[in-house]
Amino acid sequence: MIDIYAPQIVTYDRRKFLGHLGIGIVGTTILTSLPGCHTIQSIPSSSSAAAGKGSYDASTRVMVPLPQKKLDHKSEPDEEKFPEPQAPSKRTGFAIVGLGNLVLGQVLPAFGKSQYARPVALVSGDAEKARKVAEQYAIDPKNIYNYDNYDEMRNNPDIDAVYIALPNSMHHEFTIRAAQAGKHVLCEKPMANSVRECEEMIKACKDAGRKLMIAYRIQYEPNNRLAMKWTREKKYGRARVIEMYNGQNIGDPRQWRLKKSMSGGGAMPDVGIYCLNTCRFLLGEEPQTVFASTYSTPGDERFTEVEESMMFQLQFPGGTIASCATSYGVHASRNYRVLADNGGYYGLDPAFSYEGLKMNVNYSEGKEHWDAHPSVGAHDQFTLELDHMAQCIQQDKAPYTTGEEGMQDMRIIEALYLSAAERRPVELAKISGSDVFRGTEPKEDNKI
Repeated sequence: MIDIYAPQIVTYDRRKFLGHLGIGIVGTTILTSLPGCHTIQSIPSSSSAAAGKGSYDASTRVMVPLPQKKLDHKSEPDEEKFPEPQAPSKRTGFAIVGLGNLVLGQVLPAFGKSQYARPVALVSGDAEKARKVAEQYAIDPKNIYNYDNYDEMRNNPDIDAVYIALPNSMHHEFTIRAAQAGKHVLCEKPMANSVRECEEMIKACKDAGRKLMIAYRIQYEPNNRLAMKWTREKKYGRARVIEMYNGQNIGDPRQWRLKKSMSGGGAMPDVGIYCLNTCRFLLGEEPQTVFASTYSTPGDERFTEVEESMMFQLQFPGGTIASCATSYGVHASRNYRVLADNGGYYGLDPAFSYEGLKMNVNYSEGKEHWDAHPSVGAHDQFTLELDHMAQCIQQDKAPYTTGEEGMQDMRIIEALYLSAAERRPVELAKISGSDVFRGTEPKEDNKI
């Protein structure tokens, strides 16, 4: 396999490379106004408990819900069940590596809804920013690390695992260092910039006896899981065609996502990977042939190193063809449809957003026609990921989205780039069986 997008070996800490790109880290003096940096200290314990909403655990500064009786008639829908969280001392402790927008806006707030995980440490190249975030989330200041003393986590028993939310090119190094420090790893997607890097990450975790999970949040999200169930059970017939799209209009041309050495590619590994991974997830199969083409607008300074758009096709052994597209140059749109052979199609629009996911079903039988929007409710996708990883660590089970799952996506992405470069279909190694690269199945109640 020709690795036409092989990354350069660059040793950077996160703050250095952002500085080199000319954007730096700004706004640390107004950190408390950033998404996710809520002033947890302001939660009143007595009034909340008196209102029957729950008790306040001062040691962790989180609300612990109390059970309530159902007061409405049985015909009314049940409210979401109150969680049964573990005691803070029993939860899996995470060190969060990188304090970018994803962590501040999504990951750290998700811990507030978690039943099995808690944030205990931060890793950042900006000490002042880390200090303010630690204060907001009641993290002990002694548990703040930088990229140089990262390995000292081996001496901190509070840290069971790390959540790596760094630029793609840094996943490889910081996963291996975490494993060698004796910590389990939950790594953002894409797993790395090459199959070779994925192999080394998997080996490092296996050699250290640590678990490696890739943060494919869609595979834990209930609406997408319902679509997967319908596809596997052929609820509307056999899936013949899948249409998927994920794109957005990316901004600042100096950002790391537009530097090939940092990102490994353009739209495809960043947002296009959702289309690829979700197709594989829905079907439980691995594609046998891929075909792709790329395009970048001439003169657009954003796309001098990476592709603006990619269109690609996946052919699966069961007969399904997936037609997918991704772009960095259009208004945000995220959706898919599964077209079956027994009168119906279904999918999500939006499909890959952090919230607001909406399922669509269109079904015909004779003169009858249904157009419906069923829902299984809204759930914090990052909380679902964190709790799954925490339970797998506590019960010594393989995560559902393993390192091998992440590496398979990277194999296919490399084949897609090869196809686009040589303008021909590319055959993949034949893989038989269902869910070959996945581990422990998450249950509907989020317990394993």
